[in-house]
Amino acid sequence: MTETMPDLMGLTREHSARNYAPLPVVISEAEGVWVTGVGGRRYLDMLAAYSALNFGHRHPRLVAAAQRQLERVTLVSRAFDHDQFGPFCAELAELAGMEMVLPMNSGAEAVETAIKVARKWGYQVRGVPHDEAVIVVFDGNFHGRTTTIVSFSSDPDAREDYGPYTPGFVNVPYGDLGALRSAFAVYGDRVVAVLAEPVQGEAGVIVPPPGFLAGVRELCTQAGALMIADEIQSGLGRVGATFACSAEGVVPDAYLLGKALGGGIVPVSAMVSSRSVLGVLRPGQHGSTFGGNPLACAVAREVIAMLRTGEYQERSAVLGRRMHARLSALPASVVSSVRGRGLWAGVSFTSLPGRVACERLAGAGVLAKETHGNVIRLAPPLVITESELEWALDRIEQTLLAS
Repeated sequence: MTETMPDLMGLTREHSARNYAPLPVVISEAEGVWVTGVGGRRYLDMLAAYSALNFGHRHPRLVAAAQRQLERVTLVSRAFDHDQFGPFCAELAELAGMEMVLPMNSGAEAVETAIKVARKWGYQVRGVPHDEAVIVVFDGNFHGRTTTIVSFSSDPDAREDYGPYTPGFVNVPYGDLGALRSAFAVYGDRVVAVLAEPVQGEAGVIVPPPGFLAGVRELCTQAGALMIADEIQSGLGRVGATFACSAEGVVPDAYLLGKALGGGIVPVSAMVSSRSVLGVLRPGQHGSTFGGNPLACAVAREVIAMLRTGEYQERSAVLGRRMHARLSALPASVVSSVRGRGLWAGVSFTSLPGRVACERLAGAGVLAKETHGNVIRLAPPLVITESELEWALDRIEQTLLAS
């Protein structure tokens, strides 16, 4: 007996912890930018799993890479080497213009890796007194959900009731170079790193003011601190370039990558940096059983090969301009602001709750996700065609204007 959508949603409600509140859509198949729900209803995916599906659902090149590797070896752990690991590290380092790679699985693991490495680097290289390292972060950040990471979150939903919180972090307003300069003045040589999203995703696709990233780079260089760019959502083509930092010609000391790196097939993340930074680690000091496994490396290598052509970055830039132009043309009585870069937008409504907007859009065959009250996020796969994008924008416009 085939289970219906109500049956499946009932099982979820009965047996799954309520840490998510999904839209009333149960997906059973997907290809490219389209997903099909139980019962046969098709939807255009304008969320792309928060950029994990930059190349769409089941991209043939990525599925083929996974299938080839599945027939050979999937997991050996880092107790042994395998024939995909070295090439993956070398190719990702080259793509990022860096020297070394530390692979993990989730984005949060990549951030935790960066926190540990920055502290160890501060103690061993900078000579910061033991247990006194400070990492500067920004209000509105979203870097993951571990207890350490939520310790410096400013989102009550992510943070409340998870204390006691991990010390060693200082929050300053996002986009405020004066506040960052003051933090350096107060904490001095104890500041080992500044951790920043070049575009804040969960906060509503917040683009910093012009010159902010370049200013962060300059202040870090002057202070001898690391600039760590969390490009887990913004990186690998989403903003119309391989990395969002390049919008201001900035090269950080480390990139944190994830989501799209796994091609929508397996979780893959990494910290990519210089030998002088990642070289502080020694065997046994940090690791992950599944980090850098053969299947993950094989898929990620294909992702890197696809990005080398520049095709997806260019598509994001060109189609992103079209998307932003149409969204920005919506009347101010409905939409108060549109932010973002490339095929990535945060749309703030004048009065319509974001959840209600997403439910109405789902009814029109378009999937999006709300955040922070009256904001929705749009991030279609980079493989979307112009006609598919126009189809989605037509329905977004019709739905919102009718509300």
